[in-house]
Amino acid sequence: MGKHDSILLVEDSDSLAAVYQAYLAEESATLTRVASGEAAIRAMNENPPSVLLLDLKLPDMSGLDVLQWLNGQRFDPVVIMITAHGSIDVAVDAMRLGAIDFLEKPFDGARLQVTVRNAMKLSRLQNLVEGYEAASSRSSFQGFIGGSLPMQQVYKMIEAVAPSKATVFITGESGTGKEVCAEAIHQQGPRANKPFVALNCGAIPKELMESEIFGHVKGAFTGAQRERRGAASLADGGTLFLDEIGEMDMDLQTKLLRFVQTGRFQRVGGSAEEAVDVRFLCATNRDPWQEVQAGRFREDLYYRLYVVPIHLPPLRDRGQDVLAVAQVLLNQYAKDEGKKFRRFSPDVKLVLTRYRWPGNVRELQNVIRNICVLNDAEQVAVDHLPQNLINQLDELLPERETRNDSDLEFELVDPSELLDPSDVNEALLSSPLQALWLTEKQAIEHAIEHCDGNIPKAAELLEVSPSTIYRKKQSWEQTTAD
Repeated sequence: MGKHDSILLVEDSDSLAAVYQAYLAEESATLTRVASGEAAIRAMNENPPSVLLLDLKLPDMSGLDVLQWLNGQRFDPVVIMITAHGSIDVAVDAMRLGAIDFLEKPFDGARLQVTVRNAMKLSRLQNLVEGYEAASSRSSFQGFIGGSLPMQQVYKMIEAVAPSKATVFITGESGTGKEVCAEAIHQQGPRANKPFVALNCGAIPKELMESEIFGHVKGAFTGAQRERRGAASLADGGTLFLDEIGEMDMDLQTKLLRFVQTGRFQRVGGSAEEAVDVRFLCATNRDPWQEVQAGRFREDLYYRLYVVPIHLPPLRDRGQDVLAVAQVLLNQYAKDEGKKFRRFSPDVKLVLTRYRWPGNVRELQNVIRNICVLNDAEQVAVDHLPQNLINQLDELLPERETRNDSDLEFELVDPSELLDPSDVNEALLSSPLQALWLTEKQAIEHAIEHCDGNIPKAAELLEVSPSTIYRKKQSWEQTTAD
């Protein structure tokens, strides 16, 4: 370890802290120990450590709360969570929030030493990467939002390849921003003031695709009333981006190969050749080599196009970028819709970071737009979320013993405040019969009103989970709207 390496141990048990300090006594790093979350935050503000050994259960707050705070800071220590048996699910959540590893109690000295040494190596590597960057990690770049390490690598690749004329093959799941990447390459390069033409090969019928790329002459086919320029002509001097190129018909792939090799093509129905100067960028959400092996993509075209690959990471692998992207989208859509939204509640932030986002940034855009169109408040709450996320609340927001109760504004229910069952029975017997769902709705609304709008407290009183109330409220609101 280097002479500037430092470790901050956050452990409230004096005996355990002494054991851990003994395990690390031979390491040549400065070790500081604090016993609470508040003390850890003070210590990191004064002297940011290289490695943070963070216990999950602290006397004043959860280790997750410290980690949440840390994600908003400029410094970025390597975090190792310490958990008790049975808290592994929460530890995994912590890793999604930025922790790189976890230690499950009890563990021996060798396990701690190896984990800390690996963390120190990672810390030095991160510092090395930062040293090669201009000043500090960029939080945005050419249409992208996010400062995570995977995105920093993407930004560097774009800057490196942009001045070249080499073909770039962009891969990544749907919704990761492949067209944004292509436009960034174009804008960073010498062709920035020339046309950027994008074609989605998966959205155009295959019988029209050749005409879309190469154009056609008048009378080339039924409906060809006049001559038409294709994308190849329109992109002359600039960049031609072929998105979802794996969807292209095999026969057209042969013609595209010749065009890529020679820069020459013929319009559909024409005999004259045209020559253009274009830079080729292409993208797919599939594994291109697997497509070659499956016989759906020409191998010679693959080698011609797969010159410089850039892979865009899925949103679930970008750590806190999801919150940064969500905040920018919230600001934008709230302004567009004339709404008051400014921030997300702690629960919503946890939902956003725990959800897997199969549709990536595009899905996140739809979620935030849905929230802004259908609701209005200064803070996005759980019951503002779309139905598909509400349906997963039990998984995304399980009951967490390590969570600070104040985050939920939760209070223990005084038994004297509970409704008298005899009063409830008398009220029900004296009331006319009505639909069961309406009785349930009235009971839930009465409980929420009784708890001054505190849904978690109302759920505790009714002995149901908060997610059940959120789902039912949303279904009632939709029924009323219909």
